Amino acid sequence: MSHFTDTLNLSNGSAIALSEYGDPRGAAVFFCHGWPSSRTMAELADEAARDLGLRIISPDRPGIRASQFQPNRRLLDWPPLLNEVADLLGIGRFRILAISGGAPYAYASGWMAPERVEKIAVVSGAPPLDGLNDLDGLLPIHRRLLLLRQSRPRLLRTLFHLARPFAAMRMPIRFRPLLLKFLQPCDARVLSESRAFEVCFESARQAWRSSSLGVITDAEIYATPWGFPLEEVNVPITLWHGTKDRTFAYRLARNVAGRLPNCQFKLIEGAGHYSLPIRYVREILADLAGGSSRS
Repeated sequence: MSHFTDTLNLSNGSAIALSEYGDPRGAAVFFCHGWPSSRTMAELADEAARDLGLRIISPDRPGIRASQFQPNRRLLDWPPLLNEVADLLGIGRFRILAISGGAPYAYASGWMAPERVEKIAVVSGAPPLDGLNDLDGLLPIHRRLLLLRQSRPRLLRTLFHLARPFAAMRMPIRFRPLLLKFLQPCDARVLSESRAFEVCFESARQAWRSSSLGVITDAEIYATPWGFPLEEVNVPITLWHGTKDRTFAYRLARNVAGRLPNCQFKLIEGAGHYSLPIRYVREILADLAGGSSRS
């Protein structure tokens, strides 16, 4: 695996760090990482992207890892930022691959910049959480965080700050089997492979390195109104989800797919939240690349 890393200075004075994977001369695909995670999560797509002739560009969101924190950041601040990054890289139209918590950022870009976004793939994607009635479809810890946000928001922020030193630590190898016991068997099997574990959990660990503010801002964005209706996202979207996903139950993904006017829903039997983007990355990218042209 080899990748290129750079920091771009934007017109608003902020700096965005990004890493590139795959074929540097290939069709452009922007990668929206999960939560809590960071740009190197895109390493999962590196080999398949090289084989398929795709250039994967993965930025850290503001406040995450090496990208400068942006106070009062909203979801709809992302599409103009992504467009400027594309301009600086000399990219016209592009495609988007979003994993888990990257989903809202992909939808927002498709809604605000349909003239630039050719196609979107969302894998194990987060649904809108504001006003969500089916909380049973979420991982228990996410349910507790949402309830705590409603009842004790200041306490929740304090807990995030207290968690940072521990979340930013590298997990000793001897503790990994204990962590895997909390996952679905399909996810535990794929993450028992050292490389997959390192990619997923190192990208998460690095998300906390600079501060907890970027992670907190992302969390707040998920739980507030996104600022646009999914029914108005008209770009082609393929929504991939696993039947064994416990983070976001597949019935939530099915509901999202039903609201998107130009969506193909691919439900993968026996796949989990982690195993789906890892085991099926080549199929996901091949579908995303269908009909793509180099920028």
